[in-house]
Amino acid sequence: MELLKVENLCFHYEKELVLDRVCFSLEAGDFLGVIGENGTGKTTLMKIILGLLPYDSGNITLFGQDRRQFRDLEKIGYVSQKANSFNSAFPATVEEVVAANLHTGLRLFGRRPAEQQTRVERALAAVGISDLKNRMIGQLSGGQQQRVFIARTLVNRPELLFLDEPTVGVDARSVTAITALLQDLNRQGITMVMTNHDTHALKAVANKILILSEDGRARLEVNN
Repeated sequence: MELLKVENLCFHYEKELVLDRVCFSLEAGDFLGVIGENGTGKTTLMKIILGLLPYDSGNITLFGQDRRQFRDLEKIGYVSQKANSFNSAFPATVEEVVAANLHTGLRLFGRRPAEQQTRVERALAAVGISDLKNRMIGQLSGGQQQRVFIARTLVNRPELLFLDEPTVGVDARSVTAITALLQDLNRQGITMVMTNHDTHALKAVANKILILSEDGRARLEVNN
């Protein structure tokens, strides 16, 4: 099943051409790595697909629907670079931070309905931090916090997950652990789109690589 299709996507920032006729598609179960030098539009591409930025021309289809009409938001998850700059002084536990991202029937503090609580607990278990659920978010290491943000996205059970440099700012051990976690989630059926400054590491996990160049063009490679 085709989950994402991008056709002839063009985007200018002021007068500079950032994305020039970018084309690619993703099938269910794919792991797409997006690479390129700084300024080639990796984050911009993600934000356009997610509807966070407008684009000049082209077509984007999500789950068979035009992106502009797509409303089934629970099917898509997004872990942004800004997750790394989360205010660690925020007075909430790990469990509360994860629960805060529930799209429906939100209850951040206090007792949650059983179905919501089950979803939170499964998300925590999926990233291996069930034992940290009562810890304050500010007490965790960078790698542990990043797992929280991934769990926060998983609580809505997405089928397509976007991650923008998810290992930036964490130690080498955490990079290895987070990468292994993402591989495991992909094997479980979540389709991935991930940017990373470490091209070698990304090629080790992705089955498709989208290479963005400084002239705005993109090239898709199958990575066997």
